[in-house]
Amino acid sequence: MENGSRTAPENVEERIKEYVLSRSAAGLPTGVTVLTFGCQQNEADSEKLLGLASTLGFSPTDDPEEAGLILVNTCAIREHAEQKVLSVIGGFGRRKAEDRGLLIGVCGCMPAQSHRIEQLKKSYPYVDFSLDPSSLSRMAEAIGTRLFLGKRSFFVGEANPPIREGIAPLRRRGPLGWLSIMYGCNNFCSYCIVPYVRGRERSRASADIVREAEEMIAAGYRDITLLGQNVNSYRGDCDFAALLARLAALPGDFRLRFMTSHPKDVSDDLVGVIGENEKIAPAFHLPLQSGSDAVLRAMNRRYDMQRYRETVRKLREARPGIVLTSDIIVGFPGETEADFSETLRALREIRFDMVYSFLYSPRRGTPAAGYEGQVDAEIKGERMRRLLALQTDIASEIGKGYEGKTVRVLAEEISKTDPAMLTGRTGGGKLVHFPSPASAVGEFLDVRIERADAYAMYGVPAREPGK
Repeated sequence: MENGSRTAPENVEERIKEYVLSRSAAGLPTGVTVLTFGCQQNEADSEKLLGLASTLGFSPTDDPEEAGLILVNTCAIREHAEQKVLSVIGGFGRRKAEDRGLLIGVCGCMPAQSHRIEQLKKSYPYVDFSLDPSSLSRMAEAIGTRLFLGKRSFFVGEANPPIREGIAPLRRRGPLGWLSIMYGCNNFCSYCIVPYVRGRERSRASADIVREAEEMIAAGYRDITLLGQNVNSYRGDCDFAALLARLAALPGDFRLRFMTSHPKDVSDDLVGVIGENEKIAPAFHLPLQSGSDAVLRAMNRRYDMQRYRETVRKLREARPGIVLTSDIIVGFPGETEADFSETLRALREIRFDMVYSFLYSPRRGTPAAGYEGQVDAEIKGERMRRLLALQTDIASEIGKGYEGKTVRVLAEEISKTDPAMLTGRTGGGKLVHFPSPASAVGEFLDVRIERADAYAMYGVPAREPGK
């Protein structure tokens, strides 16, 4: 469905380039800024948006004041995220008043919802266009419709669009890189908006994924994350285990990780591939959501705690020392104190290295939004505090176990607080701070851990970088 759009003029890409040149000649900003909210898939989508904008003549910039095109890539997973995005969009009204030629686009999951499109139309008249996740490739059409026809465009594409290859992302410089292998979701968890805004599962051909991985490795990316709403349900011309094995066999000094996984789709073949390949990071993000079987049924998660515990056992047997992280939703409708106690019990038993916890947020259009037994905000907050306290204690105990050990770390960037320090991560994703020259960024280093707390470790290189 399209709202308020007309066919853009012929040769629209060339005409947009001419427009950008005219702005530059007039001393007006010609940069493109992409503000990204939400998941790693949104980060990957933003790289595509930057790539598309660059082909139209806009130059990437991190400063919206230097931009002639501002793109806000949005998240709809929680109400708080949407309200934050709307606040950011509201702040651009001043820029638009100062520069009527400034283009503002809202992209991603939020404008895939009809009520949000209506809100953008009525309350944000300075937004020129929107593109839902299936319409990102139509950026030139949307911009051209605004510039040359004077019309705002609000694109909502097909529910299950074919995958379009050939959109070259403009990635940030290594060593970390995102690689999307599939899009959409078929799970329809009762609380989740994702299947409604990103459509059903569509998997890329394995040859296209391998080709892109080879290009990334050749370009110096050392840590590549395979992305999908549910990567282990990948079904291209092979399954996810076979794809992962094929990627791990590529030459080069790099490591692979992936997210997000659904516990119901963790096959024995996948566990085996993880156990057999050192290039696959010893890390697994396995969203639990709740430790209560009753709540899991209400969430439509399609596994129970017995199955989840069995999956954890297999992973730890196949890859000793594997780092396990998870997601927890606190205060799902109908969650009793006994249900929440089962979640705390699961944390004590499984001992995740890290948990990403969220207060349940009703999402318009999902079944759970209409469930009875919505949990009071004060109760949700109190439960969250207890969960965070427990998980912090667990993570602190796990961190102490690293003290005195030497770990392999990929140096990712110069510390934001101390230019003499670098920050990096272990294969398991543990954050490490250590002194080293900036030239070591992008290298794998052995670091001896001297101190560790719940969510970070501090150490010194076991040897001088480059030796």
